[in-house]
Amino acid sequence: MTQALTAEAFERIAEQSLAITLGAQEVVEEISHAVGPVLDGEAADLLRQLQSQPVLDVRTPGEFAHAHAPDALNLPLLSDDERAAVGTTYKQVGRSEAIALGWSMVQPRLAALVAQANALVPARAAVVHCARGGLRSRSVAWLLRHAGWQVSTVPGGYKTIRRHVLATPKRIYTLRILSGHTGSGKTELLHELAHRGEQVLDLERMANHKGSAFGALGEAVQPSNEHFENEIAFALQRCDATRPIWVEDESLRIGNCAVPAEFWQQMRTATVVRLDIPAATRLPFLVDAYGRYPVADLQAAIVRVTKRLGGLRVKQANALLDTGDLTSAAAIMLDYYDQSYSHSLAQRVNGEVINVHAAKPDAVANADAVLATLHRNV
Repeated sequence: MTQALTAEAFERIAEQSLAITLGAQEVVEEISHAVGPVLDGEAADLLRQLQSQPVLDVRTPGEFAHAHAPDALNLPLLSDDERAAVGTTYKQVGRSEAIALGWSMVQPRLAALVAQANALVPARAAVVHCARGGLRSRSVAWLLRHAGWQVSTVPGGYKTIRRHVLATPKRIYTLRILSGHTGSGKTELLHELAHRGEQVLDLERMANHKGSAFGALGEAVQPSNEHFENEIAFALQRCDATRPIWVEDESLRIGNCAVPAEFWQQMRTATVVRLDIPAATRLPFLVDAYGRYPVADLQAAIVRVTKRLGGLRVKQANALLDTGDLTSAAAIMLDYYDQSYSHSLAQRVNGEVINVHAAKPDAVANADAVLATLHRNV
């Protein structure tokens, strides 16, 4: 088999895996203490290291789907049901019996596991981790090394990764908050700034949500909050801490995802670059952005803000949508969001506000204006 186990290595592993299923403790010890490179779990740049090479997450598909390191690849050693069965055996019978059960499940597909790994990472070099740096990651690392791979592991596994994830947003960053009324084209402007080499943290992209009652339209299902935190921390680790990071002005919650509290507090006290664009040019921008969605979806979004918008304006806006008058309906919503934005800006804690006047939501022209204004003021 190409780039897989040699016949001799496969025979040895087959014999050892069989020994494990029969309770051979010495083979378990060999795997548990197999010599191999281990990343420094205390390194401040651990998340950056994980982004510089392929990462194989050998937890179950369910564990991986809930949350994982961004760009990691899933190579599950056990299925969700198999892991549950092994866990039950561990609790009710004992460790040795649980290990034997697990290996009896894995043994028939050792070659397939290597083949899957080869397909995921043709270069055959990766970091392997499981939930806590236990037998799952050590077993896969042991197997892949016999197949000629270069493998390192993470001490403490995903638990160590999460510790770094939770610590990263607590560090001090120089933030520039891009603000402006609804329909100012802030997201498009952030993308243009990134294109020009500015550091940008796109929270809405990570949350799969645009941050308003209409924020879920056209977006994929939101990630778990845990995975959202992972995305933020890994993105921050990619940034140069000596340079400013642009972030769009957001509420603490973006749909069902919550920005880490310590980082959000930094956002609340950071310098604000506020786009000042007339409502007359923002309105057609909104109509163009949201007019592509089904009327029923737009009406459902409007109903979600009934408590704040008021029953009468909700009925008016939805009635206008029924007649196809998207512009008039959008004007009602724009007036509501403009009032909400003004209130939110007034509630900011400290933080300098730099106003940038622009004629319309034009990402290229407004990037020029924003950068020129900052050059004069900062």
